[in-house]
Amino acid sequence: MRPEDESELAEVVRGASSPLRIRGGGTREVGRPISGAVVETGAISGITLYEPAALTLVARAGTPLAEVVEALAAEGQRLPFEPPDWRALLGTSGESTIGGVVAANASGPRRIMSGACRDSLIGVRFVDGTGAVIKNGGRVMKNVTGYDLVKLLAGSWGTLGVLTEVSFKVLPVPESAATLLLPGIGVAPAVTALAAAIGSPFEVSGAAWTEEGAQIRIEGFAASVAYRAERLQALLAPFGEVVVEAGRDASDTRWAGLRDVAGLAGRPGDIWRVSVKPSDAPALVARMGAEAVALDWAGGLVWALTEPGTDLRARLGGFAGHATLMRAAPETRARIAPFQPEPPAIAAIATALRARFDPRHILNPGLMD
Repeated sequence: MRPEDESELAEVVRGASSPLRIRGGGTREVGRPISGAVVETGAISGITLYEPAALTLVARAGTPLAEVVEALAAEGQRLPFEPPDWRALLGTSGESTIGGVVAANASGPRRIMSGACRDSLIGVRFVDGTGAVIKNGGRVMKNVTGYDLVKLLAGSWGTLGVLTEVSFKVLPVPESAATLLLPGIGVAPAVTALAAAIGSPFEVSGAAWTEEGAQIRIEGFAASVAYRAERLQALLAPFGEVVVEAGRDASDTRWAGLRDVAGLAGRPGDIWRVSVKPSDAPALVARMGAEAVALDWAGGLVWALTEPGTDLRARLGGFAGHATLMRAAPETRARIAPFQPEPPAIAAIATALRARFDPRHILNPGLMD
């Protein structure tokens, strides 16, 4: 089913007597395998409001992410949270939608500076499991009416409601950028170096590690970038050779690959995404026994490529954080909970929320179990 507008979508949900599989562009097939009639939101599309001077954009949920990015770029602006394109990593196709980005709370390297997707989200419209249309938030950050509900929908993966419209605060594209590289540095010293960089006053907007080494991004006015690059180069000198890669184009290309975890894309095996305290990352990586890893958010996000069918949580044991199985065969996702099991108290709250917003349990039921 492909409803043409919000009213038709509400009718579909209201009239449903069996589970519905909510689908945006189909680029993030994450979670338990579920059955049900597919409801696609791609026809509920279009930018409904864009005020560059007010740094505000409103778009229907089925609007292609590429269309939003293009409209913002024409005005020298961007989404602050740098939404990733995981199609190559997850082995999916289709076209990412802005509603799908919100449903997954998909956030890229700039999260360490600008926050996650939910932090830029200022308003939503959605259809709940009863078919009711609900609007929360507004078009300015000061409007906190229903603000917690706005944040609640981000990362709910379509289990609380079907998004129909989203509102964002956007930001200007910086004039210049540079990346500082520490080639060949290992995970443990890299995390220490990344911590020193983001703990400095030099406004780091990206801090990652791959097999190539540690990579640190700074952005802003050209003179500021040059000054901060020089100061960071001195700060990082004790960790080894520091190479400065200057230029907006070079930075955009490099960080698009880091954002999309390109180094692990196309390689056979399962993909895990582990959120952890950055200082704990080296010890966790050592316990993973992964075939390959990549770090983002200064070590706070670990991507791991493992052998098919690996239960990474069992291998890691108890740790402060959560591990999500992002890519695996359907039988593996049926056997191993893709999302981190919640503590009983949190699980009870989540169950109560789903009962409130989807009392018939028809919206992506079981996806996050």
